[in-house]
Amino acid sequence: MVSVMDWVERVAGIRRWTRQGERAPHKPLLLLYALGRFQREGGRPIPFSSAEADLKALLREFGPPRETSPGYPFHHLTGDGLWLVDTVHGPGSPGSELGRLRAAQATGRLHPDLLRALTDDSHLVVRLARQLLDANFEPSLHPDICRFVGLELNDQVTPAEQVVPSAARRDPAFRQNVLVAYEYCCAFCAYDGWLDGVAVGLDAAHVRWWAFEGPDDVANGLCLCAIHHKLFDKGVLGLTPDRTIAVSRKFVGRSPAAERLVLALAGKPVRDPQTGLDPVDVSHIEWHSRQVFRTPARQG
Repeated sequence: MVSVMDWVERVAGIRRWTRQGERAPHKPLLLLYALGRFQREGGRPIPFSSAEADLKALLREFGPPRETSPGYPFHHLTGDGLWLVDTVHGPGSPGSELGRLRAAQATGRLHPDLLRALTDDSHLVVRLARQLLDANFEPSLHPDICRFVGLELNDQVTPAEQVVPSAARRDPAFRQNVLVAYEYCCAFCAYDGWLDGVAVGLDAAHVRWWAFEGPDDVANGLCLCAIHHKLFDKGVLGLTPDRTIAVSRKFVGRSPAAERLVLALAGKPVRDPQTGLDPVDVSHIEWHSRQVFRTPARQG
């Protein structure tokens, strides 16, 4: 019998295409989508015809800033022992091409053994979801992804990184070190709010994501207010090698607030950390520019 630990480790071991730190969260996003469907509908098969538009939107919003096909994860996840595809011609995927998946009326489903484990252990779906989220995305994006796929996570369940003994742990001192380095002030807009002696609305953002070998040190961090942190992780905002702020040309904002909070930042220098502390390393900036920022940038 496969244990809960075994399933979490299997999910952690999903094979992903990797090259020089490139993000390829296609299969994790499909599995999160399937887990959300399981919470809402049980283990019913998922027709590609009903999932195609959702997966395309999911990949566009949370995948890397390059064109990708929803057929890729629907087909290739079958190689990880977690997902099966059937067609009108019988079991087995016809491939990743959209035309073939449509013509064969392909349907996907969680492997029966995994489905039984999810049914027997009501907490397993949350453990698997947390493993997938922690291993592929920054925490600021987790709530948005869960809302998109319809997943509800119970905060009382042990986080996935504590379930898998070999999982890397985030450094709990990272946030404090970064906020101190930037003197509790957003490096983009200079916001510095406090409530009863505690900083509020300020985060320590990773430039190169922790899930992609981004270190927990000041040279990979920025103190950002909550809104600029979210926009930075979504690729609306970025940095140039000379540490000025980049704004994606794909961002649309017509209100005075959007102009002030986002558009007016284009070309402005990012705040430096305290004297003697390292500014953001250029290699991390380059990673974010390739893997997260939605090019091209607006002219400042």
